Amino acid sequence: MNDPVSKQKKVGVACALGAYVLWGFVPIYYKAVAHIPVFELLAHRCVWSLLLTTILILIVGGWRESIKSLRSGGAVVGLLASTALVATNWTVFMWAIANDRVLEASLGYYINPLISILLGYVFLHERLRKLQILSVLLATGGVVVLTVAQGVPPWVALALACSFGTYGLLRKTSKMGSLVGLNLETLLLMLPALVYLASLAGRGTGHFGVVSRTTDLLLVFAGVATAVPLLLFTSAARRLRLSTVGFLQFLAPSIHFLLAVWLYGESFTAAHAFCFGTIWAALALYVVDAMRSKAK
Repeated sequence: MNDPVSKQKKVGVACALGAYVLWGFVPIYYKAVAHIPVFELLAHRCVWSLLLTTILILIVGGWRESIKSLRSGGAVVGLLASTALVATNWTVFMWAIANDRVLEASLGYYINPLISILLGYVFLHERLRKLQILSVLLATGGVVVLTVAQGVPPWVALALACSFGTYGLLRKTSKMGSLVGLNLETLLLMLPALVYLASLAGRGTGHFGVVSRTTDLLLVFAGVATAVPLLLFTSAARRLRLSTVGFLQFLAPSIHFLLAVWLYGESFTAAHAFCFGTIWAALALYVVDAMRSKAK
């Protein structure tokens, strides 16, 4: 007989791997729509994601859960917070890709697992072992060195790491399912998104239905590019320890890193090398610690 807990963990790992591989290659998509202003693209992400998740809810059910969640004051507060965090994360990430800062976005998602570890320790009381503490300190040192070398903090990286790490915490502790949660988040964003798109259309400055059929299709695809990996992520977050979810995330920034350096030719300085090196060392320590703990 299969262990239900073990089965859930396997499903969680599969969902996490799927989410992070898709997120790893998503800069290619956002490069293709880099000519579209960030807030217009954000509005399309909200509208098409809402449409997709609504169709899925109609197919698999979930309206009762949606209505129940909206009637709960505590759930609404958490939903408002997660909506603000995911909208912030989307905006910063799209801006970074459009402005040739894929490398800094990569750094943010390398830092995020360590943010998740800290959040798990502070809010969920997940115990930290010595190697885990050392990994967090190593990564912090790398970010400090990069900040000193550049003269300013890597704000894109820090904003992405903190917003998505906190979003993961809220989604893990929420009682809402992943599909319903994303549907309600995009529902909250729908009205301002539609108002903004209508104002663009009224001024004749919007891109949908104006530039080309390819652009229209790319904008519609924003719903898929947004919803599918996020649904996989939230499904994984509910089945796995937050620290485990955070660790598996190294796949996405690794792909970002390769795209930034080898495909897009972004500058990779000695300070970047030191910062990334310390974070890779921190992740290696985390792997060693996890393997040792599992072997006991």
